[in-house]
Amino acid sequence: MSDHDTSTAQPPIRGSFIQEEQAPWQGWWKWSGHDPFEDASGPFFVRRDENGIVTGFMPEAKNANGHGTVHGGALMTFADYTLFMIGGSDGDEVTGVTVTMNCEFVSAAAPGQLLTGRGECVRSGRSLIFVRGMIYSGEETVMSFSGTIKRTKGSSAH
Repeated sequence: MSDHDTSTAQPPIRGSFIQEEQAPWQGWWKWSGHDPFEDASGPFFVRRDENGIVTGFMPEAKNANGHGTVHGGALMTFADYTLFMIGGSDGDEVTGVTVTMNCEFVSAAAPGQLLTGRGECVRSGRSLIFVRGMIYSGEETVMSFSGTIKRTKGSSAH
């Protein structure tokens, strides 16, 4: 699932992550927190490469819509995961909730195609984190998104 072998013993973000040891996700990390909807929709993965945080998702038939392409809700769920991973890219896992999420569907993706997410943390304040990013299938843009995370106390709830 990688053009570059960037496996490392340290997670890309400090927090609750488990490194995958088996192909095809070897060297990627999976968030180990509790999110039943995300768990049912994914799995989703994260790693850090020379360009920063990158997330990964291999949609399955369960993620398809009636047209046979990846359902917009599955793409939005992956974008939300990516929002939190990018939001924590400066070091620590983010504990919070999504308060806004804007998505633009640019092109369709098919189940079985590797999707990746990249972006930037626009601003990370004491209570709000602003993120924007893109979801890709290879070099093709599938979705652009932006969102705001409200930091909360307690366990992660993304």
